[in-house]
Amino acid sequence: METQVLILLCIAAFAAGFIDAVVGGGGLIQTPAGLILLPGHMVSTVIGTLKIPAFSGTAFAAAQYLKKVTMDWKLLGIMAVCAFVSAFAGSTLLTYVSNDFMKPLLLVILLLLAIYTFTKKNFGQHTAKQYSRKKSIVLAIGISLLVGFYDGFIGPGTGSFLVLGCIALLGFDFLHASANAKMVNLATNFGSICLFSLKGKIIWAIALPMAASNALGGWIGAKIAIKKGNGFIRIFFLIVVIGTLIRFAYDVFYTT
Repeated sequence: METQVLILLCIAAFAAGFIDAVVGGGGLIQTPAGLILLPGHMVSTVIGTLKIPAFSGTAFAAAQYLKKVTMDWKLLGIMAVCAFVSAFAGSTLLTYVSNDFMKPLLLVILLLLAIYTFTKKNFGQHTAKQYSRKKSIVLAIGISLLVGFYDGFIGPGTGSFLVLGCIALLGFDFLHASANAKMVNLATNFGSICLFSLKGKIIWAIALPMAASNALGGWIGAKIAIKKGNGFIRIFFLIVVIGTLIRFAYDVFYTT
C-alpha cells in the first residue's frame, strides 16, 4: 500500500477520534475514507479493519471521561454486556446480508432527531427523569441491544445514537451521556472485533497506525469536551447528526 494512502487514512482516523470523543459519529468520517481509499478490499474487510482504530480512540476518550465523570458501574456493566452480544450478532448478520434497506428509515430518524435537538434548547443540558432502578435497567438494556446491533450491522453514528438514548430515555445530561456512550461503544466495538478477527477480516498493517491516530484524536477531543461542557457538546451533537443525515441522504438518493 502506498505511504500517502496510509497517511490519509491516519488523518481521517484522527478526525474521527476527535469527533467520536466529543459526541460520537466518528464513523461518518472514518468509514467513507476507508471505503474510498481501500477500493481493492472487500467491504467487510475494510469495516473489520476500521473497528480497531474505533476501539482505540474510544478507549482513550473513555479514560479521560472516567477521570472527571461519576459513573453508575452496575448499570454500565449491564449495558456493556448487552451491547457486546448484540454487536457480535449484528456483525455476524452483516457477513450474510446487505444493510442498505435500512438507510431510508435512518434518514427519517436522523431528520427528526436534528429538528428536535435544535428546537429543544434545554435538551441534554441537565439531568432529568428519575426512574425506578428496575425501569432504568430495562431501558438501558433496550438501548444497548438496539444500538449494539446497529453498530455491528451498519456502524456510522453509533455514538450519537447512544448519546441520544442516554439523554432521552435515561435522563442524562450531554456530558454524562457522552461518558456512558464511550464505555458502551467500547463493548460494541469489541464485539465486532471478535467476530471480524475470527473471520480473518482485519488488516493489521493498516489498523494499527490508524489506531494510534484515532487514539490521539480521542484523547484531545475528550479533554476539550470535558473542559467546555454541555453547551459545546450539544453544538457538536447537532453538527454530527446533520452530517450523518447528509451522508445517508446521499446514499439513499444518489447511490441506489
